[in-house]
Amino acid sequence: MGMRDSDETWFIYNGASGSHDEALLDALVRAMGAAGRRPAKVLDCKDGTPDGAAANAAGLALVVIHGGDGTISRTIGGLEGFAGAALPLPGGTFNLLAREMFGERDPLAIVGLLGEGRLVPTRRKCIRGAGVLALTELLAGPGAKWADVREGIREANIGEVIAKGWDAAATSTVGPMIALASPGGGRDEGYAGIRLCPRGTGIEIEGYGAEGLGDYVQQGIAILKRDFREGPHDDLGMADTVICRSLAGEPIPLMVDGERSEAASSLTFSLDTLDCDLLGLADAR
Repeated sequence: MGMRDSDETWFIYNGASGSHDEALLDALVRAMGAAGRRPAKVLDCKDGTPDGAAANAAGLALVVIHGGDGTISRTIGGLEGFAGAALPLPGGTFNLLAREMFGERDPLAIVGLLGEGRLVPTRRKCIRGAGVLALTELLAGPGAKWADVREGIREANIGEVIAKGWDAAATSTVGPMIALASPGGGRDEGYAGIRLCPRGTGIEIEGYGAEGLGDYVQQGIAILKRDFREGPHDDLGMADTVICRSLAGEPIPLMVDGERSEAASSLTFSLDTLDCDLLGLADAR
């Protein structure tokens, strides 16, 4: 797997993103050309994105995705089975995957690295569950409702942010909490959020409690800033498989790579390898 001998490249972006900038898009397409990877197609994701089979049938070597967390995660997830490689470029609010791979570099700087030949195909670990694929992180539990507040911040609707913020804080404080059913450990009374991150040696597990509204608001702010470690939490170790369950038997709210969803009352997550090469720094961990 990896980059093919051809240089056929498609460039995918999200024109509906609040961070979309037409001038930056034009600059990126020009930079791709300067890097020797001029896109044969430039596609808005609203018009559909290729899956792995379609990308293979088109003979693509590289798919570049410029967008936010949701756009990048959905597009790369759909590309599993692709014989070429994908390159995520930060184009959203938090840019979880791009930050993990490239630090704080902006998209033009990353394309510059491509042109310098400093990017190589890499295989990353991911987390899988029923209908779930997480490339960078997953937060299970009522604390995931903070993603609703995050959406309001992205849309700059401050009144709605305040309203949703109090609702999220209250919901997270009163439950229903979720427990770490496997591996053993964690609080019997459960957590407002269990955060899972794929690592090379297993799934890293952290538990975020909610003893009181004030404590949880503090944690919520840390979550909104995308720096979970600022909030108080329990380190619950590493495991290849993690089972979470709602203590009230209710559907569990999820925040997967920054995007909100709901799932069953008991969830099993496993560490796996993403079936798509990503172009990353040769000297990255």
